[in-house]
Amino acid sequence: MRFFRLLKIIAVSLRFGLDEFILGHERVRGLRWVFKFFLFRRRLDAPRAVRLRLALEALGPIFVKFGQLLSTRRDLLPPDIADELAKLQDQVPPFAPEFVLPALERAYHRPVDEVFAHFEPTAVASASVAQVHFARLHDGREVAVKILRPGIPEIIRHDIALLDAGASLVEFLWADGKRLRPHEVVAEFAKHLDDELDLMREAANASQLRRNFTDSTLLVVPEIYWDYCATEVMVMQRMHGTPISHIAALIEQGIDLRKLSRAGVEIFFTQVFRDGFFHADMHPGNILVAADGQYVALDFGIMGTLTAIDKHYLAQNFLAFFRRDYRRVAEMHIESGWIPADTRVDEFETAIRAVCEPIFSRPLKDISFGRVLMRLFQTARRFNMQVQPQLVMLQKTLLTIEGLGRQLDPELDLWVTAKPYLERWMSEQIGWRGLVQHVKDEAPYWGTLLPQIPRLVHRFLNESANERLALYLRQLTLENRRQTALLATIAVALIAIAVALLYSMR
Repeated sequence: MRFFRLLKIIAVSLRFGLDEFILGHERVRGLRWVFKFFLFRRRLDAPRAVRLRLALEALGPIFVKFGQLLSTRRDLLPPDIADELAKLQDQVPPFAPEFVLPALERAYHRPVDEVFAHFEPTAVASASVAQVHFARLHDGREVAVKILRPGIPEIIRHDIALLDAGASLVEFLWADGKRLRPHEVVAEFAKHLDDELDLMREAANASQLRRNFTDSTLLVVPEIYWDYCATEVMVMQRMHGTPISHIAALIEQGIDLRKLSRAGVEIFFTQVFRDGFFHADMHPGNILVAADGQYVALDFGIMGTLTAIDKHYLAQNFLAFFRRDYRRVAEMHIESGWIPADTRVDEFETAIRAVCEPIFSRPLKDISFGRVLMRLFQTARRFNMQVQPQLVMLQKTLLTIEGLGRQLDPELDLWVTAKPYLERWMSEQIGWRGLVQHVKDEAPYWGTLLPQIPRLVHRFLNESANERLALYLRQLTLENRRQTALLATIAVALIAIAVALLYSMR
């Protein structure tokens, strides 16, 4: 099977002219005339980036997903290719209804009509790894049922093996192939796919995000029905709304698009800086708008996380950008450990200024926040910044949110919208509000620790006394040994003197 899959990849690559990516290298220049001889009638009018995107779409869902991942790795790809790959969307036909019921019966070990009062065999949405059906439980609740594609783990295993072989080819052909770490990119892709193949993990992600926004008036997350979830099946509350890309329908419903675009920015920054847990796949296909104007999030297979340290340094970076304090931006990168500690701050500051000053010469509403972040990371890599996966996910999500917000409101000024939120967050973290919150967070620990302090002090004193006694005894023993050695030396000397005197008297 892998051999035939390889033949298809080669055929598609030749049809879309991807051989130019390989034949452009000197190590294989002897093959150029062979390809020109056999493919002399081939016409390639489209740019290389477009042809690469079309080839990935022709190769199927796994290669589409791989292209989506590559579009986030702008440290590896030229801008034209990264921009084109960002257009890739999962547009996969659903698998046949006759495979759906057996998949459910395998998961539940009982007939489907015992689980659901009604089940729609025709899928309402389909992607590369799974598809969604509507159903109704016996208690009347309407649900959405997500089912993994049959045989998808085997398909993924074969395609990952071929991609890994391609990574070896990249290392062989490109002089800096090892620096690009293609095997690590494929491994990262495989990890994402493994996560998406476990729908229990996705259900847990949805449950956490719902808990984070329990009282929110901006975002609604479907409830997970755990009794009906398994590795291959996830059942959640059915959500109603209009796809956010249907602008005309939203206007007809009286939705305030300006308010909606700003709410999207607030939701993003709330996820990132308050929770450190954010939806990292918020393309228009995964977002609905409810009748009351609330966002509805769908598809929780890809989530991003940030540590408290990451959140702190990112907020400081953003605020320093707003104030054009490039010195502080440089210091933040060094203090966070994102670039080596021995980096010269003044040189890094100069490089950042060269990137940002041309951008700030334009009106703020015309500046892409996400692209500024991308340029910053690219500059930092010149100073040996290692790829930070959590920041790559953040950059990708920010670019998506920014594009979505400006689709709703072309006049959206993301900088002005975000700055008050970031300043408030920093005040809550560093100011007196932050101090009060930290005291509240630590109070349970202090309540447990305080009653133990007398016992801990007593133990410390006893241990200290015992240690001091043991040290004294060791010192005394050493002193005794030194005195004994000294006495022995004196005795030997006296005996030697006595023997010498007796010998002289004779």
